[in-house]
Amino acid sequence: MYLRPLIAAAAAAACFCAVAKDGNATADEATTMVKKGIAYIKSNGKDKGYAEISNKAGQFTDRDLYLVVYGLDGTVRAHGANEKMIGKNLIELKDVDGKPFVKERVELAQSKGTFWQDYKFTNPVSKKIEPKSMYCERLEDSAVCGGIYK
Repeated sequence: MYLRPLIAAAAAAACFCAVAKDGNATADEATTMVKKGIAYIKSNGKDKGYAEISNKAGQFTDRDLYLVVYGLDGTVRAHGANEKMIGKNLIELKDVDGKPFVKERVELAQSKGTFWQDYKFTNPVSKKIEPKSMYCERLEDSAVCGGIYK
């Protein structure tokens, strides 16, 4: 008699964990959001585009997926998860493994234009450092990026 509610609670907890894990953004969603962000910047201008990308409640933030715009010098122009980063040059920033991911990102933007990049970063949902893959496209003198946590 007392076992049923316990089993139901355990099953509900297990389902919640599965949903939370499966609720992460996908590679297709990241690619689509970056393309949408680029189109928004092109049609509305950089000022309005960067402001919308940096708006945590805006259209370019979805669960653990958000956009970031870097100038090709490593300066953050827009950031969907941390507005305190806007205006900072992060060219020397390294992940927990010592990978200079911002420097690599701007170099890839200059050489390839469109690319995926792997590094480790703090997930804004879990607050844990996790492996991340970032999809980026060059737009003039910047790289517009959106990533997924693995």
